[in-house]
Amino acid sequence: MSDAAESTSPVAAPRLDVSALLQLLCIGGLGVAVLAVILWVLAQWNEGGAGEAVDLATGTVTLTLAQEPPQMDSTRGTDQVSFRILGHVMEGLLRYDENDGLVGAMAERWRIDDQSATFWLRPNARWSNGEPVTAHDFVFAWRKVVEPANASQYAFILYGIRNAEAVNNGEMPVEALAVRASDDRTLEVEFARPVPYFDKLTAFATYNPINQAFYESTDGRYGADADELLYNGPFVISRWVHGASLRLEKNPAYWDADRIQLNAIDHAYITTDANAVLNLFKDDKVALAALNAENLEDALQQRWEINRFSTGSVYFLELNHRPERLTSNYHLRKALQAVNDPAELVYKIIKLPGNLPGNSLFPVWLKGVHGHFRQEHPAPAHTPDEAQGRRYLARALDELGLEELPPLVMLTGDSPSANKQSEYYQNVFKQKLGIDVKIDRQIFKQRLEKMTAGDFDLVAAGWGPDYDDPMTFADLFASWNENNRGRYSNPALDAQVDIARSSSDARTRMGAMAEVQQMLYDDAVILVQYESGSVYVAHPRVQGLVRRVVGTDPDYTNAWIAPLGAG
Repeated sequence: MSDAAESTSPVAAPRLDVSALLQLLCIGGLGVAVLAVILWVLAQWNEGGAGEAVDLATGTVTLTLAQEPPQMDSTRGTDQVSFRILGHVMEGLLRYDENDGLVGAMAERWRIDDQSATFWLRPNARWSNGEPVTAHDFVFAWRKVVEPANASQYAFILYGIRNAEAVNNGEMPVEALAVRASDDRTLEVEFARPVPYFDKLTAFATYNPINQAFYESTDGRYGADADELLYNGPFVISRWVHGASLRLEKNPAYWDADRIQLNAIDHAYITTDANAVLNLFKDDKVALAALNAENLEDALQQRWEINRFSTGSVYFLELNHRPERLTSNYHLRKALQAVNDPAELVYKIIKLPGNLPGNSLFPVWLKGVHGHFRQEHPAPAHTPDEAQGRRYLARALDELGLEELPPLVMLTGDSPSANKQSEYYQNVFKQKLGIDVKIDRQIFKQRLEKMTAGDFDLVAAGWGPDYDDPMTFADLFASWNENNRGRYSNPALDAQVDIARSSSDARTRMGAMAEVQQMLYDDAVILVQYESGSVYVAHPRVQGLVRRVVGTDPDYTNAWIAPLGAG
C-alpha cells in the first residue's frame, strides 16, 4: 500500500474540569437556565477531548493519528492510515492473528486450488446493524472494485480472478467477474490463472465485503463519515471529528466479540508533530509515540523502554515518465540516480535506528524459494558517482536541446522529516549536478491528488506490502498499475510480471521478479532511499499490541489493559 505521508492537522481540545467550573459559576449567582446552557456547552467541549493514555475502568486506550483517513471506502482506499482504521472496523474472508498466521474471519473454512476457490461464511457473521454478512456482500464489493466508473487504484489486485481485467478495462460488464454467491453463505471464485497467494489477498482491505443496500442508501457518500459506514469488524467508528479525532468502540455484533478486550480505541489527536506526540506520551495522554532523530535522546533520558520495529516498507523518489516531463529522458534519470547516496541519507540525515539504506524496491525481509529473495537475487550494485552523473546530464541536455535544465519540481509531504529529506536532495542535486529543484510541499490529501494527476517531476513516495509475497512489490511499476504514479511503461517489465503472477513454480516466479528488480535499476525508474524502521515507546500497561509487516499495523484487536503494577 502507499505509505502515508504526514500532514499537520489540529490537535483535539483539552478537557475542562466541568465540576470545578460549575462551582465557580454557582458562586457567581448565575440562573439555572444559564447554568444549563453552560453545562451543555462544556459537555460538548469535553466530548471531543481525551482522557488518560489508558483507562482500565472504561477499557479505553488513547492514541494519535498522523493524519485523517482520506478514504474509508475499501474499494477505493490506498493509504496506510485508512487501512489501519479499516483493519479495526472491517473484516474480510481471512485475517492475520496475533502470531501473523492466516485464520478464518468472515469465512469459517475455504478451499483453494489452481483453478478456483470456495469460501464458506460463518453463520454468525453480522454487520453492525444486525444483518448477516453474506456471500452477496463480497460479490457486490468486488464488482465495485473493478467497475471502471469507480476508478479504484487497487483494481489490479483482483486481476487474478477470471475476467477482472477485462471488466476493469471496460471490455466486459461487471456481471462477468467470475465470483458468485451460490447461496448466502457460499462464495465461489474462478481464476484467470493460478494465484498461489490468493489466501493472502483475501485478508487485504480491498477484498472486504460491502452491504449493497447500505452502500446505495448513502447516495455516493459511503465511507465519508462514521454513520455512512456499516461495520463487520471488531470495532465501529463511534465519533469522527474530521481533522481532530476519531474514536472506535467495540462492536457488539462482531462474530468474535468475546476475543476483543478493549472497549474503545480513542484517536484523540491528529497531528504529525513528533515532539507534540512525545509530550502527550510523557504526560500520560497517549499510549504510543513514534520517535525521530530529534526526540530519541529525550526518550532515552526518560529511561523508557525503546522498541524497534521494521515496517517492511521501502521509500523512494518516484520519477515522472510522462512524455511532457523532463524526467522522461533516460539520461537525466540516470544522472539523478548516479548521485543518489542512500547510505548518506540514512546515516547522516535521518539518523534513526532501524532504517536501512535502500538498494532495491524489494526489501530484505521478503522470502524467496528457500531463503530470502535478496539473498537468492542480490540487488544491482550501486556506488554514487558524481562524475558519471555529470556525463549523463550532459547527454540529457544535448538530447533535450537545452543549455541549462529548468528547475525540477519535487512533490513532498509537509512534515519535519519530509522537509529535511527534500532539502537534502535539493542540496545534493544542486551541488553535484547543478540542477535546481523546487520543493512543492503539500498536506497528505493534496499530495495524493497531485501524485495521481502527475503534477511533479519527482515525488517522495513509499510502498508497504499488501500481502506476504514479493509480487506485492513486483507489479507496482507495471504499466497497468494505477499506483504507478509516474506512469512508467515497459512491455518487457510487464511480461516478467505476467510470468511471476501466472506461474505455480516458485523458481520461475522468483526469477521473473529478479528481472523486474534489474529493470527498475537499469531504467532508473525510481531512486531508492531506504527501508523503513520504526522506533517507538509504548505504555507498559497496554499488552497484546501486535506490530506487523503485513496486515493491520499497529493492531489493537488482541490488546488489553493490565492492572496497575502488572505492566
